[in-house]
This record gives sequence, C-alpha cells and structure tokens, in this order.
Amino acid sequence: MNEPTRVLVTGHNGYLGSVIVPVLQAAGYEVVGLDMGYFRACTLGADNTSVPEITKDLRAIEPPDLQGFDAVIHLAALSNDPIGNLNADWTRQINAEGTVRLATMAKAAGIRRFLFSSSCIMYGMSKAAVVDETAPLAPQTEYARSKAVAEEALRALADDRFSPVYCRNGTVYGLSPRMRFDTVLNNFMGSAFTTGRVEVHSDGTPWRPVVHVQDVARYFKLMLEAPLQDIHNEAFNMGVESLNLQVREIAEIAVEAVPGAQLTLAPKPGADQRTYKADFSKFSRTFPDFEFQSTARKGAQELYEAFRSIALRFEDFTDKRFTRLRWLDHLLKAGMLDDQLRWRTAQPRVA
Repeated sequence: MNEPTRVLVTGHNGYLGSVIVPVLQAAGYEVVGLDMGYFRACTLGADNTSVPEITKDLRAIEPPDLQGFDAVIHLAALSNDPIGNLNADWTRQINAEGTVRLATMAKAAGIRRFLFSSSCIMYGMSKAAVVDETAPLAPQTEYARSKAVAEEALRALADDRFSPVYCRNGTVYGLSPRMRFDTVLNNFMGSAFTTGRVEVHSDGTPWRPVVHVQDVARYFKLMLEAPLQDIHNEAFNMGVESLNLQVREIAEIAVEAVPGAQLTLAPKPGADQRTYKADFSKFSRTFPDFEFQSTARKGAQELYEAFRSIALRFEDFTDKRFTRLRWLDHLLKAGMLDDQLRWRTAQPRVA
C-alpha cells in the first residue's frame, strides 16, 4: 500500500470496532468512524483509540457522509438476539434496512469495496453435519434474519462498480476496550473468574465456531487488501476447523483456565439449542497463508490474565454496560433514547 487508504468503519465504538480500528491505523489506513454512540461509555479499561467520527444513526446518513472514502467496513448493528426479540422493528430498520441504505449510498459515491460483517448465526439449527457457504440459511432469530436479508440485498447491488463481501463471523471472544460479557466464551470466563463456577443451561452439545477478536481484526484487514476478483460478491465462513467447538467444550476450557472453577450442567426449558458446525475450507483455499493466531484455550488464558490484571469483580462482570440488551434498556428507561432508539439527550461519556 503506497498511501493510506481512506476507510469508513461503521460501529467503530463497538466491541469489534474498538479492536479493528487500531489494527487498521497501525497498517497505515486513514480511518473515519461512523457510530450512533450507544456504547461509547461501555468501556472496560482504557480506550486510547482516536479517529475522526460521524455521530449518526444508520437510518439518517446522507450522501455527503460517504464522500471521499475508498472502502467501507460495515460493523454497525444491534448486535445480538435478545435485542431483536425485544423489538423486531429496531433490528429490521437498523441491521437490514440501514445496511441497504448505507450500501446504496456507498455505491453512488463510487466506493467499490464494501465489507459486511455478517454471521454464521444465520445457519440456525442446521440439519447438515457441517455447513458451508452454499448451505440453506435457517435463521432462528430477528438478528439472524436481518443478516440474511442484508446479504440478499447487497448481492442485488453488486456489479463491476460495487464489490461487497460477506464475512460470516463465528461467535467472537476476547478482550476489547468496549467489552461484552454476553458472548459465550467471554461469559463463561467472566463467570468462572468472579464466581468460581460456570453453568451451562443447555445439554452442552450445540456447536459454535468461536473466533478471537484480534483474529477478526486481522481478517478484516486481509479483506481490505485482497484482490477483488477473489472476494467479489462472495460469502466466507471466517475461521478454521479447530474453531468449531461444542458449548460444553467451551465451558470446560473456561473452567480449566481459572484455578478452582467448577462446571455445572443445568439444562433449562427454552435454552438456546441452535447448532451449526461451520465449514471453513473456502476461506482456507482463498487465503492459504492466513493463520489464526489464537485458539479458545489460548484466548481463555489471555482473558484470565487480563481479568487478574484489572482485578475484575462480580460487579464488573454483571454491570449493565457489558450486556448489550441491558445497556440499551437502561438508556431507554433513563429517557435518553426514544422508542425508536434515537437520542433524546446528550450521549453518556462516562459510565
């Protein structure tokens, strides 16, 4: 790369964005963020990243906001299933319709490269033993449906002037300045460290592909630099076979990482039974030199050491800032957001 490429990162103040942006900056990219700011105050430790930013709702962006960029990394979304269950309209409007609005304006602005942060969650309760990118999608939640709808709409926009790629992430874990404890390995590790126990509320057999947040940042950078002919209008399950783990295995890894922690299997009615074992061979064939640097065991140990260094308390682990649904519910009940998730008051800057 001879000169920094100007990249718009939506959702730059989120769990993924807070990790991806520094990786891009270190590589010489000129990064601008676009974020509604819901989670700006949800920090665990210091966030020293500073980029120019556009504080806007995806539903309110205008063509001038997209001028002058060479690529878009689109991370912004209401980011987990309980939020979609709380209000399906929000998830449809922001995750699906907002994505289409952004992509349409990006194409009109001459931005050719569009990286969409999608999800393996779309495979739902797959009947296939292993799901590759051609497997039928079976989304079980509004969040998963929103990703499927957005992918379909982006495919219709793709042509020789606009090149989207669909990065189907697994379940992400690892330390971020804007931490989440509502993803499976992060949750198990937080519980093991602060309570000495991990409870699994399913029978432990569902499969999840898990991926470290730093590896996510590295493969988004990879996609920015990949030849367009290799990725144009393509979906990729992002990972390697060793990242496929059953929920019980993930829990056991968390327990092993924390001295004295214990595992309890306590199946409950209505527990999450979605299961999908992802086939990552397409990604491996396309990018044979890319290596995932973390495993679940290594990542769990890193989390344990990080929690020790900051003396993580149960009050931190259960703080509403680190569970997306609880934090949005707090902003709504405090009157800071209206019933369309738009700001009524100044955004919170501190916890």
